[in-house]
Parts: sequence; structure tokens; C-alpha cells
Amino acid sequence: MVSVAHSVAAQSGIEHALQTLCAGLSGEESERIRQAVEFAQSVYGDHALGSGEGAWPHAQGMALILAGLRLDADCRLAALLFAVPTCDEHGLERIEKHFGAAAARLVDGISRLHRLRPVTRGFVAHSTESGEQPPDEMKAQIEVLRKMFLAIVEDIRVVLLRLASRAQTLRHYANEPDELRAPVARETLELFSPLANRLGVWELKWELEDLSFRFLYPDIYKKIARQLDEKRVEREQFIADAVAGLKRELEAAGVAGAEVYGRPKHIYSIWNKMRKKGVEFSEVYDVRALRVIVGSIKDCYTALGIVHNMWTPLPKEFDDYISNPKGNNYRSLHTAVSCPDGRALEVQIRTREMHQHAELGIAAHWRYKEGVRASADSGYNEKIAWLRQLLVWKNEVSGSSDWVKHYKEAALDETVYVMTPQGRVVDLPRGATPVDFAYRVHTDLGHRCRGAKVDGALVTLNTPLETGQCVEIVAAKQGGPSRDWLNAALGYLFTHRARVKVRQWFSSMALEQSVADGRAIVMRELQRMGETGLKLDELASRLGFAKSDDLFIAVARAELTLRQIQAAARGVDAQTEEEKLAAEPPVRKRKGSNDGEKGILIVGVDKLLTQLAGCCKPAPPDPIVGFVTRGKGVSIHRADCPNFANMEAMQPERVIETAWGSESDGIFAVDIVVDAIDRQGLLRDVSEVLTKERINVIAVSTLSKQGSAHMRFTGEVKNLAQLKQALAVLHEVKGVVGARRA
Repeated sequence: MVSVAHSVAAQSGIEHALQTLCAGLSGEESERIRQAVEFAQSVYGDHALGSGEGAWPHAQGMALILAGLRLDADCRLAALLFAVPTCDEHGLERIEKHFGAAAARLVDGISRLHRLRPVTRGFVAHSTESGEQPPDEMKAQIEVLRKMFLAIVEDIRVVLLRLASRAQTLRHYANEPDELRAPVARETLELFSPLANRLGVWELKWELEDLSFRFLYPDIYKKIARQLDEKRVEREQFIADAVAGLKRELEAAGVAGAEVYGRPKHIYSIWNKMRKKGVEFSEVYDVRALRVIVGSIKDCYTALGIVHNMWTPLPKEFDDYISNPKGNNYRSLHTAVSCPDGRALEVQIRTREMHQHAELGIAAHWRYKEGVRASADSGYNEKIAWLRQLLVWKNEVSGSSDWVKHYKEAALDETVYVMTPQGRVVDLPRGATPVDFAYRVHTDLGHRCRGAKVDGALVTLNTPLETGQCVEIVAAKQGGPSRDWLNAALGYLFTHRARVKVRQWFSSMALEQSVADGRAIVMRELQRMGETGLKLDELASRLGFAKSDDLFIAVARAELTLRQIQAAARGVDAQTEEEKLAAEPPVRKRKGSNDGEKGILIVGVDKLLTQLAGCCKPAPPDPIVGFVTRGKGVSIHRADCPNFANMEAMQPERVIETAWGSESDGIFAVDIVVDAIDRQGLLRDVSEVLTKERINVIAVSTLSKQGSAHMRFTGEVKNLAQLKQALAVLHEVKGVVGARRA
């Protein structure tokens, strides 16, 4: 008898649940729901979820929640069948066969989100408990997680399914030990309830927050619950009476078509306000709240007068955000009044346009509610606004294809969200590769990247990444990037940041090569002079350099001559060295060089012998200065020449003002440095460019190492305009990374 009675009761419960599940559906849709119930019960059996809850009770609870939200038949079917793929290897195929492709896609979507659960929960628990990350970084990472949840699905209903599933899990955990439910509650407050808030799914948001708060802070929850001093049902009845009374008064005053609704303040919301404002419970005036929506601004102030006439206004609790909007352009009238029972009531009054802006607009009312700082990510704000509007239209969306179509209109197509093996979510522009991912995680990881695994499978390094994938980088212990990564045709790098990092690495390598080359030249010269005991830093100091590496770079770039190094090594004063130079026969100037009579003007002196300095090779219209030598006239240097700076510091009286004359149209020697990815025929291609630009090359030196080429040309030009044109063409040569004047 007991068994029969129990069976009858269970059957009665199922029939009652079926009536709720089929509410608002057609006869054909209701029949599909009944078939899904029978199918799910037969597949699930005694199967339990990771939370310990049975698969069938969880599925039934999810479906009832979604029926309460008045979602369509496909969504309710997906809730009933959500765990079929975990119980049946061919579950998705069976769902599609018996219940349609739309329901199967939703089940597949919720399965994808469930597979993220261990990763997201692990990260949120680590972030909120360990304290290893600074708060800003932690908040930014959780924000990326929320964005990923919206980007990984193709249908907004999948997110609603996940929220309903979480609400059902929290209901189940109400009777479970604290150590089981605390991590779930923490993840809910960080991840799921903000999503419900942004999407405007208030029913789920309030339940998710209150249950999570109750599990995490049971003592505070109970204290606030006692302070409310009334049951929720009684509070809701008070709101219903207040709504009816205010509607009557508005109609009597001629405010036609006003909407009045309200809800009691939820416990988590009360605690949040107490915590943020630092006030006691007695100072929270919006424990109970009404909202009034009217047609015009004039009606707003009329409604305000009626509210203050019905109840007693509380001092200093009136805010006019219509005359003085908030920073996000939020507009409304806020007031708090005292009711006959002695308790406070908050009333918000706004027009329909203001309400539309606050609830759905890009002003991002959710940012204000969550205390999130403004962001330049307007695309994400627009997506939230569009999804909210889509949920408002849910009764007008006819089929699954329409849901998918509208959702894709709001998709964040320009961003993909991928995860590290540790659960950190990384957002990248669509088209990014594993190499981009590695450089985003850490520059050193990018340099050492040699391979990648996506969802456990090895992929090539130029494979575009997709949202939801888990990416693991296979890295060498040491090493650097490949030059092939800079080849755009190969598609290894998509992001500008990664390209810059790779170029910086090769530039650094070129600089190290210059240091090595300069060191070899200096050491060879010191060995020839028998001065190997001389400290290199001391030698650099004598020549005006802060450290020896700077000296080596200057030598490698021919900015210093061997004669200058010899003089510094012997400790000879520059003036003595110049006297020796003056005793030597003057170097015969090559044809085409300028002198004071033709192309160079010496201020205050006429017909003075001049020569262009070989260290910096000035050419018009470079700013130039002169230095009076002994026996060789005036040496002309570029104004930024380091050699001139050293000589000026030692003998400033020898500096003379110099300028190019009107006839400075001779031939000038310049040094051109080309850095490139080494390949066969590179020198030929560069030389052809210089020939076509009519630059006569009189000296060239090249160095190739580790796949890179460093070339230095000394060429003859008429002016810097000709040089600039040549450099621009050199940049177009295949493999050239940089071309510049030395």
C-alpha cells in the first residue's frame, strides 16, 4: 500500500510539473515536452551529476525555471535533455532525430559551457581565496571570463540555460555541507549573477545572489533576515498594495498610461548597499522600492508630488537625476518616503525613454550597478544592449533560426577568448595564432615558443585560434624567435604587439653583434699597441663614453677612427695628436669636394681651407659646425657628431660657426646601414637599388650571422633628398628589416 501511494503521489507531481512545463505552448509543442520527459527519465535513470544531485531532478528544475521565464519549447526541451550526451554516447544524434536540430544545438551549447566549469571554478576560487593576484588583475580576468561566456555560444538561450542550471544547483546545495557549496557560491557571485544582471534576467539574478550570499555568509544573512522583521510574502503584499494605491492616485490626477511596479529589496542587495555606503540596516531606505514609468517629464514631477502627498518624504533622500543626470547619462527621480507602518519606501520615477536608456541602452546601467569603471569597449556594451533587447522580444522570436540570427548580429566577431592550461582566459583579436597567444602571456614565452597544443592536439604555429580553446605552448629552455615569423605570407603573427616584440629581439641581436664586432676591433688594436692591460672602461671614459659597450658600438659603426683609439690608449692629449697630424702631408681631396670658396661659409672668415669630417660625413642640409685644426683648416662635422662633442668639450675656443653656401651642390659621402633577413641574392638586390638611385658605392662591408645580415655601404650623394628616396626604396626590398643613414 505504501509503495502504491508513493507511486501515485510521484505521478501526480510529474503531471503537475508537466502542466507548468507546457504553459503557453501549442498542443504540438506540449506533446514534444511530454515525449522529452519520458525520454529523459529513461536515459538518466539513477545517474547523478558532479554536485551529487540526480540528473533528472536537475533537468526538471532547469526546465521549470525556463518555463517561468516564458522561453520557447526548444529551450525547455534542451533543459530536460541537457545531460543526455553524458549518459549516452550517441545522445546528440538521438536528440536531433527525435526532437529536432534546434534542441540538439542548444544541448551541445550547454555541454560546451559545462565543460568549462572546472577551469572557471578553479580560477575564481584561486583568485578570490589565495590573494596571489592584485585585485585589479583579478577583476580584469573575471571580466574576461564573463565576456567569454557570451562569445563562446551561438545562441543567447544557451547562456540562460547555464544560468538556470546554476540556480537549480544552488537550490540543491541548500541541504549540503558548507564545504561543498562555498566554491559554487563564490563562483556564482563572481561570474554568473553579473551575467544575469547584464542581461536583465532579474528573477535569476536575485535568486543566484541571495542563495550564494546565504551559503558564504550565513550569520550576516540571518541577521539581515531578522532585521527585515517580515516574511518575503508579506513584503511583496505591501508592494502590491502600494502599487494599486499609487495607480489610483495617478489616474485621478490625469497621469494616463502610467506603469507602476515594484519589488522588495533582496537580502544580498541590502548587504551590498550597507557595505558600500558604510551604513547600518536602519539607514537603508530602499529595502522596499517602487518604480513609476510615465509618458513625459512633466508627468514625472506630477507623480513625484502625488508620492509626497501619499507618504511623508524623508529628509535628504531626494535626488533629481533628470535635471542633473549621472555621468553615464542616467536620468530619473529618486525619493524615499516613510509609510504609515513606519518603514521606508524608495520610489523611482522616469519616462519610458529614460527607462529604455537605463535598462537597454549603451549607457551600460549594469556598470553603475556593479561599480565597474567605464571602458572604451563600446562593442561589448552594444552587445549587452542588443541581447537585452532580444530577451525583451523573446515572445516575438518565432523559431530557433531567428534566435541564432539575432544573436549573431550582436556577436563579438573581433575577439576570441582562449585559455591557458591553468585556467587564465586570454582575449585576442580574431585571427590570432598560438605565437600571438604566447607573446600575450609573456614575452619570454613567445621568444622560446617552438610548438603548440590546442585542446590537447598538436597544431601548426600559424593556426588561427577559436573561442573556448585551451592552448598550451611547447617552449625551448632558451632561444629566440624565427625570422620566418616576420614573413606576413606565412601567417605566424597576427597582432601588432607580437610583431613588435619579434623585431625588438632581432634589433637587440644586431646590437649585440655590433658590440662584439667593436670589441674585436678595439682588442686587436690594443694588442698591436701592446696596451692589453688597459682597462676598457677607462679607455671608454677617455673617449667620452659612459661604458665600454658604447665605445664598441661607436667603433663598429665607424664613428671613431683607429687613430683616436690609439691616442686615447696612449693617454695623449688631443692637441698634441693634432700637432702630429698637422706635420703630415695633407690628404688630397677627391674631385667634387667643397671648400670655403664654393659650398661652405665660415662666419667672419673668407677663403679658409675646409674638409668634411670622415667620422660623421655631413651632407646638405645637415646642420653643421666647424672645428679649427692645426695645418688642415676647418674640419666640418654634423652638429650631432659625438666626436665633435668630445673635441668641443676639451677645446671650445676652436669651435667656429659654419653653414652651407648657396652653391653646395657637389658630391658628398654618406654611410648607409641595412639590416635584413639573410637570403641568397640579397646583396645584389640592395646594390641594384643603389645603382638605380644613382648612388655611387665606394665602400661596402657585410656581416651575416644566425640568419640575419648587417650591411654597411659608403655611397656618394648630391643631397639628403636623394638619400631619403633611396632609403624608402630599400625598405621595399624583400627581407629588409631596416635601412638608415649611419
